Amino acid sequence: MTNNYYEFFCPVKVIAGKSALEHLPYELTGLAAKRPMIVTDKGVRAAGLLDPVISACEESGLEIVSVYDDVPPDSSTSVVRDIAGVYRQEKCDSIIAVGGGSAIDTGKAVNILVSEGGDDIARYSGAGILKHPLKPFFVIPTTAGTGSEVTSVAVITDESKGVKLPFTSSFLLPNAAIIDPRMTLTLPPHITAATAMDALTHATEAFTCMAKNPLSDAYATAAIRKVSQSLVAVMDNPKDTDGRLELAQASTMAGIAFSNSMVGLVHSLGHATGAICHLPHGLCMSLYLPYVLEFNLETIREPLGELLLYLEGPEVYSATPAARRAEASISAIRKLRDALYKRCELPRTLKETGKVLESQLESIARLALDDGSIMFNPREVSLDDAMAVLRRAWV
Repeated sequence: MTNNYYEFFCPVKVIAGKSALEHLPYELTGLAAKRPMIVTDKGVRAAGLLDPVISACEESGLEIVSVYDDVPPDSSTSVVRDIAGVYRQEKCDSIIAVGGGSAIDTGKAVNILVSEGGDDIARYSGAGILKHPLKPFFVIPTTAGTGSEVTSVAVITDESKGVKLPFTSSFLLPNAAIIDPRMTLTLPPHITAATAMDALTHATEAFTCMAKNPLSDAYATAAIRKVSQSLVAVMDNPKDTDGRLELAQASTMAGIAFSNSMVGLVHSLGHATGAICHLPHGLCMSLYLPYVLEFNLETIREPLGELLLYLEGPEVYSATPAARRAEASISAIRKLRDALYKRCELPRTLKETGKVLESQLESIARLALDDGSIMFNPREVSLDDAMAVLRRAWV
C-alpha cells in the first residue's frame, strides 16, 4: 500500500471557528471584491442561515448585491445558466456559495461561466479544460459531510441529455472555506447523521484505497477520530457548538484527504444508487461502507486495523490482538450505524430505505462498474463481486 511517488495539493484557505463568518469581508476586500453574489437554496434561507453572512458583510460596509436562493438538490445546466445571467446583469464580481454539496457545485459551475464567458457550461466539462484562474469564490458549508469546500470537482446534471457532467480543475477550488458551527446548528438529526457518515466514508476510503499517501493519511485519521468522538454526542445534544465544529472540521479534513488519495467501491455503488434510486449521497455512503470494507478486507487488513485506534481509542486498540483489529474496525462502524439508527432511523440496509427494489440491484451493479472511483478500489471488482456486495447490503 506504499506509493513511491505521490502528489498532495490543497491551496484553499480554511477559516474555522465560532466567529469565522465575521472574517468573510476581510477575505473579500483582500481580493478587491466589492459586489458579491450569494448562491444558495430555499432551505438554507428559510433556516435563517444567510442572516449572519449578510450582517457580517453589511457591518463592514460590503453590500451583497444579489441572492440566488433557488438551487435544487440536483443542480442542472439551466440553473447554472440562469444564475450566470443574474450575476452579469447585477455586475457582480465574486461568488459566495452557502449550502451543501449542490449549492457549492452550482457556485463552482457558475464561476466557470462568468469567468470564461458563454452560456454553455457543457463546453467546460472534463479535466484540464480550464486554463486560467476564475473570479473570487468563497464557500460556507451548511452540512458537515461533502467536503466540497476543498475539492476541485463539481457535478452538474445536463437535463437535455439526462447525464451528469463532471468538472475537474484546480481553478474550481475556492479562495477560502469558512467553517462556522452556527451554519450546521439547525441540521435535522437524519441529515446530521448521513453527512457525518459521508465524511467518515471519505476518510476511510482515502486511508484504504490505492492512492493513499502519508499526507492524506494524516488528514483521514484526524477526520475519523473527530467523527467517532463527536457524532453521537451531537445527535444527543444538537446545539453542541463544539461538537458541531468538530464534525465540520472532520468533513473538511476528509475532503482534503480524498481529494488527494481518491475513493473506491463505496463511492462507485453510491453514485450508481443515487442515479437510479435517488437516495441521498451521504445515506448511500453509510449503507455501503461496512459491506465494501468486508469485501476488501484481505487487501486492506493492515491499514483498516490501524483505523481501530481512531474509531475506538487507544484502550480498545491496545486490548485487541493485531490480527483482529481490521474486523474490530468494521464492528466499530457497524456499532456507530446502530447508534444512529436508534436515534434517527438512518437506514443500515437497502431494504430499510424503502426506496430500492431488489430488481434494481443488477442495474446498480452495472452502473457502478463504469464509475471512475472503482479504479482506485484496492481489490478488483467484477459484476458478480458488485452483486454480492449489493445482496449483502440488501438485507
